[in-house]
Amino acid sequence: MYDIIVIGGGPAGMTAALYGLRNGKTVLVIEKSAFGGQITYSPRVENIPGFVSVSGNEFADRFLSQIMDQGAELEFDEVTEIEASGETKTVKTSMGGEFTGRAVIIAAGVKHRMLGLPGEEELVGNGISFCAVCDGDFYKGKKVAVAGGGNSAFVEAVLLQEKCSEVVMLQDLPDFTADKKLQQDLLKHDNVKSRFNTRFISIVIENDSFKGIEIENKLTNERETIICDGLFVAIGLIPENGIFAGYADLDERGYFLSDESTLTKTPGVFVAGDCRRKDVRQVTTACADGAMAALAACAYLR
Repeated sequence: MYDIIVIGGGPAGMTAALYGLRNGKTVLVIEKSAFGGQITYSPRVENIPGFVSVSGNEFADRFLSQIMDQGAELEFDEVTEIEASGETKTVKTSMGGEFTGRAVIIAAGVKHRMLGLPGEEELVGNGISFCAVCDGDFYKGKKVAVAGGGNSAFVEAVLLQEKCSEVVMLQDLPDFTADKKLQQDLLKHDNVKSRFNTRFISIVIENDSFKGIEIENKLTNERETIICDGLFVAIGLIPENGIFAGYADLDERGYFLSDESTLTKTPGVFVAGDCRRKDVRQVTTACADGAMAALAACAYLR
């Protein structure tokens, strides 16, 4: 029996574990793939307080060592079900594990929706990025493309326009869907170009390095190869919260309906990080959520 079971080993989950351990609680962290979450895709991160520059993997490794030194127990497995109707919570995993705890913190994160092109996943962090705040500085004075035409794509592109020599917007629809004000703020700049009705054909790779992207116009079938230094994919995020819906309400997009209190409709179940509905998703906001969830869990246990 653990005091707190944390589902997810990203910045939110590891911060929750750290704060729980520092409050004298026993903590189990269950992670299905790699500790660190989305931050591990970034080869260099310069917006984490206390680090001039650090790779996402190094940051994750340091964080993992920290919570292990504090006494965290780890389990590499995928959570498939929780039972949290009583004071004791049970978490079940795909490999047959069954763990009990007095409180559960769900920090399951999200995954980026990708284009589904061959070689795409291998180039994430090496030519393909998701976050202009995190990686935009690496493309100063360079040409980049942005896949997407909604608000998230335009927010990324506004930041990139200030740094890059050229930004090419690649939209799969006949028009952009971003707010008109965002469109006005971005498209007025001469270094921003647009392509509509875009079908993504392939990634241009030379010597295992990203060199550009080949696209096709859905209406004319005309193909074009855009040679550029980087591609920012902003076509949406996918939360994976469905299995927890019985214990924490979800919004229409599948995110947990919880504010900064991290509380849910189920006593003893808390949510933290990118899986929660929020306006800003950064490593610092994920850590803040993790701290709040752990402190709320400790108060619940008292």
